[in-house]
Amino acid sequence: MKYSIKKQIAWIFCLLIIGTIVLCWFINNTFLEKYYIKNKQNFLMNAYNYMNAASNAGTISTEEFDIEFQKICGRYNISFILLDAETQTLKTSSNDYEIMSRRLLNNLFGQSNSLSIQVLEEGENYSIRIMLDDRTKTEYVEMWGLLDNGNLFLFQNPMESIEESVKLANKFLAYVGVFAALVSAVIGLWVSGRITKPIMELTKISERMIHLDFDAKYSGRDRTEIAMLGNNINELSYTLEKTISELKSANNELQRDIEKKNEIDEMRKEFLSNVSHELKTPIALIQGYAEGLKEGISDDAESREFYCDVIMDEAVKMNTMVKKLLSLNQLESGNDTVTMERFDIVSLIRNYIQSSEILLKQKEISIRMEEYEPIYVWADEYKTEEVFMNYFSNAINYALNEKIIDIKLHKTENKVRISVFNTGNPIPEESLSHLWEKFYKVDKARTREYGGSGIGLSIVKAIMISMNQLYGVRNYDNGVEFWFELELA
Repeated sequence: MKYSIKKQIAWIFCLLIIGTIVLCWFINNTFLEKYYIKNKQNFLMNAYNYMNAASNAGTISTEEFDIEFQKICGRYNISFILLDAETQTLKTSSNDYEIMSRRLLNNLFGQSNSLSIQVLEEGENYSIRIMLDDRTKTEYVEMWGLLDNGNLFLFQNPMESIEESVKLANKFLAYVGVFAALVSAVIGLWVSGRITKPIMELTKISERMIHLDFDAKYSGRDRTEIAMLGNNINELSYTLEKTISELKSANNELQRDIEKKNEIDEMRKEFLSNVSHELKTPIALIQGYAEGLKEGISDDAESREFYCDVIMDEAVKMNTMVKKLLSLNQLESGNDTVTMERFDIVSLIRNYIQSSEILLKQKEISIRMEEYEPIYVWADEYKTEEVFMNYFSNAINYALNEKIIDIKLHKTENKVRISVFNTGNPIPEESLSHLWEKFYKVDKARTREYGGSGIGLSIVKAIMISMNQLYGVRNYDNGVEFWFELELA
């Protein structure tokens, strides 16, 4: 990534280390020498104050003083000499006490061969200066003067080459700095990797969320701010998934409602069209024959009676169709109550066949039905009779050739299938799926001939659905079989 946080953190680590090293180098060059000299000056002042206090207290000649003062001189690398008023040596830490004695006197009287480089401090009884020894070319920080009791003293502290010390320190600092920069870069990459790893994980999760993939979840177990962000993203993912699911469900329901509305509109249009078409012919006949009667087209009684019969017959057909439509509407809307009863289906079928004997003789149709023991079923008896009536009526009207109607009952484990077969022409395959639609007619001329409306099988479908049972039709070479099933009691 062009603007990777990992790289930025690593660079910040490196720059901080480099900046720290540069700052240390600048402080070394600027302030180390002054700090070094100030420390030397403080060492000499401490030695002077300790010796002067011992002199005033009269303990300067004791062994305890000698031991403690030697510790001070050894710790700070101080050489000293103490002279009395007659310039006799009282105490010294140097084997060349004569040289130090002369150096003290020369300094006091301004006759020193040493070069005074810098005056650090001038007091009433002492002077502190940086001196260069011409003989040894060595720099010293020297302090000389008088104690309160009149004794003369000289403290000498050699100065190492501060410039060399600074260069050496800076060189060492450079080596350490390079090593520290490399180590910090590695540590920075590791630390930034630890920080950016969960961020990259959250980035991938958010990218998947963009594409509506909510399966990815943040799995970090730490308690940092990033973990809190990850947990919030998990909650956001869950909420979004739930909300989108609810929206999709609502949208699906809305789509179904729209489709159902469109379907109902289409059904309404189709229903009005079919009803208009079905009523148009009988209304036209009634109107025509009624106008003929009114205008007295035929004066004989037989013709008038024929006209009246036609009008009555067409009125009966319209009344029957309207009743069937009302019944179908109640069934499809669910307003019609289904009363489940226990009854003998064999007895129901035989009673209906018996009531149709006259019609069967008129049409010269033979009935075949084996002798069955009583078969009790659970169903709505009135609606079951209407289903059988529609099947039986269709069989009578479409029976051809041998003109045989064969009725069978076949029991399975908990069902009984009732089938009504009639000899005749098979139904075209393309029409089988449309048989159960309202006003659908395979042979419109033949349906019109026997006064059918195309609603009977739609009523069968609605009744069987209301009782949650199966129904169907099957073609044979010599005829057609309609069937339905009921639950055994």
